[in-house]
Amino acid sequence: HTQSAAGMASVIKMIMAMRHEVLPRTLHAGNRSAHIDWTPGTVELLTDTAEWPRGDRPRIAAVSSFGISGTNAHTILAEPPASDVPERTGEPAELLPLVVSARSEPALREQVVNVATTLETAEPRDVAASLLATRARFEHRAVVLGEGRDELLAGLRGDLPTAVRGVADVDGKRVFVFPGQGSQWAGMGARLLEESPVFAERLHECAAALSSFVDWSLLDVLRRVEGAPTLDRVDVVQPASWAMMVSLAAVWQSHGVVPDAVVG
Repeated sequence: HTQSAAGMASVIKMIMAMRHEVLPRTLHAGNRSAHIDWTPGTVELLTDTAEWPRGDRPRIAAVSSFGISGTNAHTILAEPPASDVPERTGEPAELLPLVVSARSEPALREQVVNVATTLETAEPRDVAASLLATRARFEHRAVVLGEGRDELLAGLRGDLPTAVRGVADVDGKRVFVFPGQGSQWAGMGARLLEESPVFAERLHECAAALSSFVDWSLLDVLRRVEGAPTLDRVDVVQPASWAMMVSLAAVWQSHGVVPDAVVG
Protein backbone atom coordinates (compact mmCIF):
# COMPACT_ATOMS: atom_id res chain seq x y z
CA HIS A 1 0.00 0.00 0.00
CA THR A 2 1.30 3.45 -0.83
CA GLN A 3 -0.02 4.84 2.50
CA SER A 4 0.35 8.65 2.50
CA ALA A 5 0.89 8.59 -1.27
CA ALA A 6 -2.33 6.67 -1.93
CA GLY A 7 -3.78 7.70 -5.26
CA MET A 8 -0.43 8.74 -6.75
CA ALA A 9 -0.05 5.39 -8.52
CA SER A 10 -3.32 6.05 -10.34
CA VAL A 11 -2.26 9.60 -11.24
CA ILE A 12 0.98 8.24 -12.72
CA LYS A 13 -0.98 5.51 -14.50
CA MET A 14 -3.29 8.01 -16.20
CA ILE A 15 -0.43 10.33 -17.18
CA MET A 16 1.36 7.39 -18.80
CA ALA A 17 -1.89 6.36 -20.50
CA MET A 18 -2.14 9.83 -22.04
CA ARG A 19 1.48 9.77 -23.11
CA HIS A 20 1.25 6.34 -24.77
CA GLU A 21 -2.35 6.83 -25.99
CA VAL A 22 -3.45 3.51 -24.47
CA LEU A 23 -5.85 2.76 -21.61
CA PRO A 24 -4.64 -0.33 -19.72
CA ARG A 25 -7.02 -3.05 -18.66
CA THR A 26 -8.47 -2.60 -15.16
CA LEU A 27 -7.14 -5.27 -12.82
CA HIS A 28 -9.46 -7.53 -10.79
CA ALA A 29 -12.60 -6.26 -12.54
CA GLY A 30 -13.62 -9.29 -14.57
CA ASN A 31 -17.09 -9.59 -13.00
CA ARG A 32 -19.30 -6.53 -13.26
CA SER A 33 -21.35 -5.52 -10.24
CA ALA A 34 -25.06 -6.30 -10.36
CA HIS A 35 -25.78 -3.11 -8.39
CA ILE A 36 -24.92 -0.89 -11.38
CA ASP A 37 -27.15 -0.41 -14.42
CA TRP A 38 -24.74 -1.00 -17.32
CA THR A 39 -27.38 -0.83 -20.07
CA PRO A 40 -27.05 2.90 -20.98
CA GLY A 41 -23.41 2.30 -21.88
CA THR A 42 -22.23 5.59 -20.37
CA VAL A 43 -20.04 3.71 -17.89
CA GLU A 44 -18.10 0.56 -18.68
CA LEU A 45 -15.22 -1.45 -17.30
CA LEU A 46 -11.92 -1.72 -19.12
CA THR A 47 -11.80 -5.47 -19.34
CA ASP A 48 -9.32 -5.16 -22.23
CA THR A 49 -6.67 -2.66 -23.26
CA ALA A 50 -8.19 0.17 -25.30
CA GLU A 51 -6.65 2.69 -27.69
CA TRP A 52 -6.86 6.29 -26.45
CA PRO A 53 -5.55 8.47 -29.30
CA ARG A 54 -5.25 12.23 -29.28
CA GLY A 55 -8.20 14.06 -30.81
CA ASP A 56 -9.50 17.53 -31.47
CA ARG A 57 -10.37 17.99 -27.80
CA PRO A 58 -8.10 17.41 -24.78
CA ARG A 59 -8.43 14.01 -23.15
CA ILE A 60 -9.64 14.19 -19.55
CA ALA A 61 -9.40 11.59 -16.78
CA ALA A 62 -10.64 11.42 -13.20
CA VAL A 63 -8.74 9.77 -10.36
CA SER A 64 -10.40 8.95 -7.04
CA SER A 65 -8.65 7.94 -3.84
CA PHE A 66 -10.71 6.49 -1.01
CA GLY A 67 -8.81 6.27 2.27
CA ILE A 68 -9.69 3.54 4.76
CA SER A 69 -9.97 6.21 7.47
CA GLY A 70 -12.52 8.19 5.47
CA THR A 71 -10.25 10.63 3.65
CA ASN A 72 -11.41 10.91 0.05
CA ALA A 73 -9.81 12.79 -2.83
CA HIS A 74 -10.84 13.32 -6.43
CA THR A 75 -8.53 14.75 -9.09
CA ILE A 76 -9.27 15.77 -12.67
CA LEU A 77 -6.40 15.36 -15.13
CA ALA A 78 -6.35 16.97 -18.57
CA GLU A 79 -3.70 16.50 -21.21
CA PRO A 80 -1.51 19.53 -21.98
CA PRO A 81 -1.64 21.22 -25.37
CA ALA A 82 0.22 19.29 -28.03
CA SER A 83 3.64 20.67 -28.83
CA ASP A 84 6.39 19.50 -31.12
CA VAL A 85 9.69 19.55 -29.25
CA PRO A 86 12.45 20.16 -31.78
CA GLU A 87 15.55 18.04 -31.68
CA ARG A 88 18.44 19.70 -29.93
CA THR A 89 21.05 20.28 -32.59
CA GLY A 90 24.11 22.45 -32.59
CA GLU A 91 23.95 23.14 -28.85
CA PRO A 92 26.94 22.60 -26.59
CA ALA A 93 26.93 19.38 -24.59
CA GLU A 94 25.31 19.68 -21.18
CA LEU A 95 27.46 18.94 -18.13
CA LEU A 96 25.45 16.63 -15.85
CA PRO A 97 26.12 15.46 -12.27
CA LEU A 98 25.32 11.93 -11.12
CA VAL A 99 25.04 11.94 -7.32
CA VAL A 100 25.05 8.49 -5.69
CA SER A 101 24.90 7.79 -1.95
CA ALA A 102 24.65 4.83 0.43
CA ARG A 103 25.09 3.99 4.11
CA SER A 104 28.36 2.07 3.59
CA GLU A 105 31.25 1.83 1.15
CA PRO A 106 30.20 -1.61 -0.22
CA ALA A 107 26.63 -0.38 -0.66
CA LEU A 108 27.93 2.71 -2.46
CA ARG A 109 29.87 0.56 -4.92
CA GLU A 110 26.73 -1.49 -5.56
CA GLN A 111 24.70 1.66 -6.13
CA VAL A 112 27.26 2.93 -8.64
CA VAL A 113 26.93 -0.33 -10.58
CA ASN A 114 23.12 -0.03 -10.52
CA VAL A 115 23.22 3.56 -11.78
CA ALA A 116 25.61 2.59 -14.57
CA THR A 117 23.26 -0.21 -15.65
CA THR A 118 20.29 2.17 -15.68
CA LEU A 119 22.24 4.79 -17.61
CA GLU A 120 22.88 2.37 -20.47
CA THR A 121 19.27 2.75 -21.64
CA ALA A 122 17.81 5.74 -19.75
CA GLU A 123 18.10 9.40 -20.71
CA PRO A 124 21.15 10.88 -18.88
CA ARG A 125 19.32 14.08 -17.93
CA ASP A 126 16.44 12.09 -16.39
CA VAL A 127 18.84 9.92 -14.39
CA ALA A 128 20.72 12.97 -13.09
CA ALA A 129 17.50 14.75 -12.12
CA SER A 130 16.09 11.68 -10.35
CA LEU A 131 19.27 11.15 -8.34
CA LEU A 132 19.29 14.80 -7.27
CA ALA A 133 15.62 15.27 -6.47
CA THR A 134 14.09 11.91 -5.55
CA ARG A 135 16.73 9.92 -3.65
CA ALA A 136 17.67 10.07 0.02
CA ARG A 137 21.20 11.31 0.70
CA PHE A 138 23.31 9.04 2.90
CA GLU A 139 26.79 9.41 4.37
CA HIS A 140 28.91 7.69 1.72
CA ARG A 141 28.70 9.56 -1.57
CA ALA A 142 30.13 9.68 -5.06
CA VAL A 143 29.63 12.32 -7.74
CA VAL A 144 30.47 11.94 -11.41
CA LEU A 145 30.38 14.81 -13.91
CA GLY A 146 30.11 14.22 -17.62
CA GLU A 147 28.84 15.57 -20.92
CA GLY A 148 26.62 12.77 -22.12
CA ARG A 149 26.16 9.06 -21.61
CA ASP A 150 29.67 7.92 -22.61
CA GLU A 151 31.50 10.30 -20.28
CA LEU A 152 29.18 9.52 -17.37
CA LEU A 153 29.53 5.77 -17.85
CA ALA A 154 33.31 6.12 -18.03
CA GLY A 155 33.27 8.05 -14.77
CA LEU A 156 31.08 5.47 -13.05
CA ARG A 157 33.17 2.54 -14.22
CA GLY A 158 36.65 4.01 -14.01
CA ASP A 159 38.87 6.17 -11.86
CA LEU A 160 38.49 9.40 -13.82
CA PRO A 161 39.14 12.96 -12.58
CA THR A 162 35.41 13.62 -12.96
CA ALA A 163 34.61 11.21 -10.10
CA VAL A 164 34.59 12.57 -6.54
CA ARG A 165 34.02 10.39 -3.49
CA GLY A 166 33.74 11.15 0.20
CA VAL A 167 31.80 10.79 3.44
CA ALA A 168 29.31 13.54 4.20
CA ASP A 169 27.87 14.85 7.44
CA VAL A 170 24.20 14.16 6.79
CA ASP A 171 23.15 16.13 9.87
CA GLY A 172 24.94 19.29 8.77
CA LYS A 173 23.25 22.34 7.34
CA ARG A 174 23.76 23.93 3.93
CA VAL A 175 25.64 27.22 3.73
CA PHE A 176 26.28 29.21 0.56
CA VAL A 177 29.61 31.06 0.71
CA PHE A 178 29.91 34.12 -1.53
CA PRO A 179 33.63 34.74 -2.13
CA GLY A 180 35.14 38.19 -2.26
CA GLN A 181 37.50 39.77 -4.73
CA GLY A 182 40.38 37.54 -5.80
CA SER A 183 38.46 34.43 -6.87
CA GLN A 184 37.48 35.79 -10.29
CA TRP A 185 38.93 34.81 -13.65
CA ALA A 186 38.49 35.99 -17.20
CA GLY A 187 35.49 34.34 -18.82
CA MET A 188 33.91 33.13 -15.59
CA GLY A 189 30.24 32.29 -16.04
CA ALA A 190 30.38 32.57 -19.83
CA ARG A 191 29.66 28.88 -20.40
CA LEU A 192 26.88 28.74 -17.82
CA LEU A 193 25.36 31.81 -19.44
CA GLU A 194 24.97 29.83 -22.66
CA GLU A 195 24.03 26.43 -21.21
CA SER A 196 21.96 27.09 -18.07
CA PRO A 197 18.60 28.86 -18.58
CA VAL A 198 18.25 29.40 -14.81
CA PHE A 199 21.69 30.99 -14.54
CA ALA A 200 21.11 33.14 -17.63
CA GLU A 201 17.73 34.40 -16.43
CA ARG A 202 19.03 35.48 -13.03
CA LEU A 203 22.20 37.01 -14.51
CA HIS A 204 20.11 39.08 -16.94
CA GLU A 205 18.09 40.31 -13.94
CA CYS A 206 21.32 41.31 -12.17
CA ALA A 207 22.56 43.05 -15.32
CA ALA A 208 19.33 45.04 -15.56
CA ALA A 209 19.55 46.02 -11.89
CA LEU A 210 23.16 47.20 -12.29
CA SER A 211 22.61 49.10 -15.53
CA SER A 212 21.30 52.22 -13.75
CA PHE A 213 24.49 52.55 -11.69
CA VAL A 214 27.30 51.64 -14.10
CA ASP A 215 28.38 52.66 -17.60
CA TRP A 216 29.30 49.12 -18.70
CA SER A 217 27.42 45.92 -19.47
CA LEU A 218 27.72 42.99 -17.07
CA LEU A 219 27.00 40.53 -19.88
CA ASP A 220 29.70 42.08 -22.08
CA VAL A 221 32.21 41.84 -19.23
CA LEU A 222 31.57 38.14 -18.63
CA ARG A 223 31.57 37.37 -22.34
CA ARG A 224 34.77 39.41 -22.79
CA VAL A 225 33.27 41.48 -25.59
CA GLU A 226 35.79 43.77 -27.25
CA GLY A 227 35.75 47.20 -25.60
CA ALA A 228 34.19 45.96 -22.34
CA PRO A 229 36.10 46.68 -19.11
CA THR A 230 38.10 43.86 -17.55
CA LEU A 231 37.80 42.25 -14.15
CA ASP A 232 41.00 44.02 -13.09
CA ARG A 233 38.90 47.05 -12.18
CA VAL A 234 37.58 47.01 -8.62
CA ASP A 235 34.36 48.77 -9.62
CA VAL A 236 33.73 45.97 -12.15
CA VAL A 237 34.86 42.83 -10.36
CA GLN A 238 32.88 43.49 -7.17
CA PRO A 239 29.39 43.71 -8.75
CA ALA A 240 30.31 41.03 -11.32
CA SER A 241 31.28 38.59 -8.55
CA TRP A 242 28.07 39.40 -6.68
CA ALA A 243 25.97 38.75 -9.79
CA MET A 244 27.81 35.46 -10.37
CA MET A 245 27.07 34.26 -6.84
CA VAL A 246 23.41 35.25 -6.98
CA SER A 247 23.00 33.44 -10.30
CA LEU A 248 24.87 30.33 -9.11
CA ALA A 249 22.66 30.25 -6.01
CA ALA A 250 19.61 30.23 -8.29
CA VAL A 251 21.04 27.23 -10.16
CA TRP A 252 21.59 25.28 -6.94
CA GLN A 253 18.09 26.17 -5.71
CA SER A 254 16.59 24.96 -9.00
CA HIS A 255 18.10 21.54 -8.19
CA GLY A 256 16.55 21.51 -4.71
CA VAL A 257 19.62 22.72 -2.79
CA VAL A 258 18.27 25.46 -0.52
CA PRO A 259 20.71 27.10 1.92
CA ASP A 260 20.15 27.43 5.64
CA ALA A 261 22.49 30.43 5.63
CA VAL A 262 24.43 32.63 3.23
CA VAL A 263 27.78 34.17 4.17
CA GLY A 264 30.37 36.28 2.38
